[in-house]
Amino acid sequence: MLTGNKGEWSEIYALLKILADQNLFAGDSDLKKIEGLIFPIIKILRDESNGTYEYAYESDLIIIKGADEEFRIPIVQFQEKAVFLLSKLKETTTASFSIPEIETFINSFNCDSLKAKSSVKSDIRIVIHDQRTGTTPELGFSIKSQLGGASTLLNAGKTTNFIYKIENVVLTNQQIQAINEINTRSKIKDRIEKIKELSGTLDFVRTESSVFGNNLTLIDSALPKILSELTCLFFTSSYTKTVDLVNKISEINPLDFNFETDHPYYNYKIKRFLTDVALGMMPAKVWTGKLDATGGYLVVKEDGEVLCYHIYNRNEFEDYLLNNTKLETASSTKHDFGTAYSVDNEQFFKLNLQIRFLK
Repeated sequence: MLTGNKGEWSEIYALLKILADQNLFAGDSDLKKIEGLIFPIIKILRDESNGTYEYAYESDLIIIKGADEEFRIPIVQFQEKAVFLLSKLKETTTASFSIPEIETFINSFNCDSLKAKSSVKSDIRIVIHDQRTGTTPELGFSIKSQLGGASTLLNAGKTTNFIYKIENVVLTNQQIQAINEINTRSKIKDRIEKIKELSGTLDFVRTESSVFGNNLTLIDSALPKILSELTCLFFTSSYTKTVDLVNKISEINPLDFNFETDHPYYNYKIKRFLTDVALGMMPAKVWTGKLDATGGYLVVKEDGEVLCYHIYNRNEFEDYLLNNTKLETASSTKHDFGTAYSVDNEQFFKLNLQIRFLK
């Protein structure tokens, strides 16, 4: 029996829903349809454990082709099952569950897994008809669902730590101990505040991971410094949304960019970073800038609507990422950050970057 969480069942829901819709609907930064930007679907490709299956249309039927078999199923059945599955996803409260009615239906055309094959980067590939250019590109998508818990865009790790030197003060061992013993609900913010009370400042030195630092430099040479400022602002202010943090950093302008002509330096560079993370950049792996098969996201909204964001429509994709993510505090003990420490008579403090989608 197939069991999975809401995010995993959402992959099946997205498949049924977009097959029933016969179109992809592009979304804007506010998760609303962009009127007039609709892409008719020619076919869908999904990798199962027993090969790749192709879903195409013939009149009011969906033709499903595997290596040695063909299934012909009325579109209306996909519509009905999508409605039924959505209702189940909305009413279910358990972490992992089965839906026998849907399992029976998808098994009838040899779909035997909730998630696409793990060796494939895209959850689903879709060939669309672009009415503007007359082309039929094949687009790869990861499926993100708002029906379950909010997913992360950038996972925390020691690899996403930023190292800052404590300047303007030499802390005693007793002061370092007192700082590190602060254990309030907002302990990291309060520890930084204590350093400031003692006349200390945090000056960015480097990323803990040279691979992550080099990946950021590859995207934009100013990114390590910008992200260190963004992360520090998150831990010392009430701002959490990425767009609010970027707007505030733009006001402060810590890199002293020339704003005479209103160039959106911080906004542009952070969008580039978010997009590369979305398309495959990982902190612990050397990033060459070469995009994997996933060129975008299908977002399953809470009301069941499915919107597409793709590098194919780069502006909408970037705006979506900027406006629908936030920074959050990961485990400081697990990822080894948030304490003052000494190395060779110099004193340092680490902060960590984790980015999650808004719910």
